[in-house]
Parts: sequence; structure tokens; C-alpha cells
Amino acid sequence: MKKITKEVYLKWYEDMLFWRKFEDKLAAVYIQQKVRGFLHLYNGQEAVLAGSLHAIDLSKDKMITAYRNHVQPIGMGVDPKRVMAELYGKGTGTSQGLGGSMHIFSKEKGFYGGHGIVGGQIPLGAGMAFADKYFKRDAVTLCYMGDGAVRQGSLHETFNLAMLWQLPVVFICENNGYAMGTSVARTAHTTDIWKLGLGYEMPCGPVDGMNPVKVAEAVDEAVERARSGGGPTFLEMKTYRYRGHSMSDAQHYRTKEEVEEYKKIDPITQVLDVIKEKKYATEEEIEAIDKKVKDLVKECEKFAEESPYPDKNVMYDVVYAQEDYPFLPHKL
Repeated sequence: MKKITKEVYLKWYEDMLFWRKFEDKLAAVYIQQKVRGFLHLYNGQEAVLAGSLHAIDLSKDKMITAYRNHVQPIGMGVDPKRVMAELYGKGTGTSQGLGGSMHIFSKEKGFYGGHGIVGGQIPLGAGMAFADKYFKRDAVTLCYMGDGAVRQGSLHETFNLAMLWQLPVVFICENNGYAMGTSVARTAHTTDIWKLGLGYEMPCGPVDGMNPVKVAEAVDEAVERARSGGGPTFLEMKTYRYRGHSMSDAQHYRTKEEVEEYKKIDPITQVLDVIKEKKYATEEEIEAIDKKVKDLVKECEKFAEESPYPDKNVMYDVVYAQEDYPFLPHKL
């Protein structure tokens, strides 16, 4: 695995703080109805993404996930201003404002969504890995899902074929404890989700999803296995979300005290503690990072606010393409 250096810790701190503040801003503008529809925030789960990114090759590896998908493309290299604009439904967004919160996408940066159907991304992730193996591209796909999605039959069908064909894919369950609002303990006899891999003899195991180092180590091992032809891995990241399932979630299924307990092991705080303990940065340098993050969030908001909405014809241009279609020409 690539060494976890002072520079890595500082990047982790800046990235995770930016992701957190970026989504805090989204929550604020959602209340103002500048962002519409659903909004599923990632607050608390940032270590899963930070650790994963450390273990992959951004020049060729791919990522696919569910609808809690705003910060992943940013981590993969997508301009955060375009992500913010997409959430605003603006024409400068990643999908010209047509995708919205649940469907961020960037083929250029290897981020394949953003999927609103629960578990829908699982077979797609395996399909991407199949293509990479078929075309001998030496690439690995990270396929994320929530703890609720593992109850879908598509997961079992996918696991079976992924093992049969030894596909270069890493399946990652981000177990934040509640799916939408139902605890894991109420949906299955066993709460050890990683054990689902055992039925397919797939390498699998639990990971501390609040610690980016632990995540990086586990994902690196899985990625190397996949890249060397050893097939898929299933990892259960034990993590936690501080906000509700979506902005409309009243969170009656848990107590405020429980949330506060998990905030004591906040991944951002854990990384900052190491930075201070090892004297990787002075207080002034940390404050400079904080200011940089704050300014960048403001820049993203300004860009989204000032961007135009897409032309109405775009709705038709991306739906239908046929040479003799008599109504509207396909322009895009």
C-alpha cells in the first residue's frame, strides 16, 4: 500500500472537512428550497471514501454507488462547483441539471453514479468489472451499497456471477446501522453483514469505517487481489451517519445521545488528532486549511447560484434519437 505520510493526513483532513462543509451548505440551501427533491447526506461516513481513494489508481479504476453520492465524484476529481450546480438543477452541472442529487455522474473521472434504485448499482458494478476484464484494462471497480441494499436479491445474483467469473470488483457495504430508518438487527438474524460473502466463498470481512487508515488497508488488499486476477472481495464498513437518511427524515428511530456518542469517534476529528499529536501542522496551518475549505464552499455556492438553468429543449434532446423522428432533432 502507498505509505500514509504527513501529506496524506493533511490531504485527508482538508478533503473530509471540505466534503462535510460542502454538504452542510447543501443542507442549508435545501431548507431554502434552492435544492429540490431528495437529499441524502454523507456526514460521518467520510473515512470510507478517504481511505478508499488512497488505495485505488484514479487514472483507471472506477467507482459506483447509490444515491448518497455527492462527495464521491469530488474525491474522484470532478469539479465541486459542477456538482453543486447539478444539485441546484443548473445547466453547468455534471448532467446539465437533469440528474440532480441522486444521479451525479462523470465517465471522464470514472464515477458511474449515483443510482436511485436500492441495490440497482450492484449488478452494474459487476458489469463494469466484467468489461474491464474482457478488454484487459487492468482496472478495478469499487461498488458501494448501503446496509439496506444487501437484502436485495440482485446482490446474491451478482455475488454468484462475480465469483464464478472472478471479476475485478470490490463490493463495499457502508453499514451506517439503519438503512432508511430500520436497524440492521430488525432486518436479519445476523448483524454481521460481511458474512454474506461466505456463502459464495468470497473473501470478506468487517472494517472500522470511521478510520481512514483501516479503510485504506482493507481496500488496498482487496484491490490488489482483484487486479492480480484473484476475483472480488466483500467488505462491510462499520460507519455512522450524523444526519437522517435524507433531509425529510425525522430520525425517531434513534436518540440524540446515540448520535453524540458516535461523534466522539468522528473521522475528521480522528485525523486532526493525529496531525496535532505528530505535529504535522501548526495551529496557524490548520486554520489556513479551514479558511481554504470555507472559501471553496462559498465559491461553489456562488457558481451554482449564478449559473443558468438548462434550456427547456435539453429535456427533449437527451431522450430520443432517430433519423426520421418528425418532431425535434437530437442535438446533444
